[in-house]
Amino acid sequence: MATILITGASDGLGRALAEDLAADGHRLLLHGRHRGRLAEVAAATGGEVYPADLSSLAATKRLAADVRARHDRLDVLVNNAGVGFRGASTQRDLSQDGHELRLAVNYLAPVLLTRELLPLLREGAPARVVNVASVGQQLLDFDDPQHEHRFTQADAYCRSKLALISHTADLAEQLAGSGITANSVHPATFMATTMTKSSGMPSQEPLEKGVAAVRRLVDAADVADVSGAYFHSEEKADPSEPAALDPAYRRRLAALTQNLLDAAGV
Repeated sequence: MATILITGASDGLGRALAEDLAADGHRLLLHGRHRGRLAEVAAATGGEVYPADLSSLAATKRLAADVRARHDRLDVLVNNAGVGFRGASTQRDLSQDGHELRLAVNYLAPVLLTRELLPLLREGAPARVVNVASVGQQLLDFDDPQHEHRFTQADAYCRSKLALISHTADLAEQLAGSGITANSVHPATFMATTMTKSSGMPSQEPLEKGVAAVRRLVDAADVADVSGAYFHSEEKADPSEPAALDPAYRRRLAALTQNLLDAAGV
């Protein structure tokens, strides 16, 4: 029985993944922003509840501290929580720290949470980090990292998800030899979830496909030694923007990320 933390477990893919894993008896740590829905998932899965708003980096750090206070090891971290987009909306929202919201929740929060939970993952090794990304991908504009110009929510979402893929490649290199793997995955395209409905796009692929893709990276034996890979559903793939894996791009992203985290005092 593995101890598995799933962020964004109160709805959609996260909830379905939790229910799937609970059926096999895994110990689930369930993060969510909506306490009522999170309680429902906990009742259905027997999981522990960890409410937190990942739009705050301080709250993200407290979430990690709460997990560390209750557990001395972690076998799998699934960074699934995310903010989607509403059609062609150009409404630019900010996080509690003043960052563009999707950059904050979809990228900075999982980077920080993973960093804070590495001691538990090391104790749980062999352990796994699974970052839920997207086939929607755009390179970050380092001259406009907060996307203040020509903003659309869809573009911001795509930038945040490709940044997560780039970071995952870096993380895998940093963890080489530690017994911890890190991979990113596009689970399925426009699954039947609240996020897809909010985007105004019709659902295209079943939620079950996305669950299977993420579940494979959580506990399948055939990927136990795979690290630093990006998966399109259950197949290894290249990002749509190959430059995202270029060492120079990754160094610039890592430096920017550290600057943003430092500025928030975390």
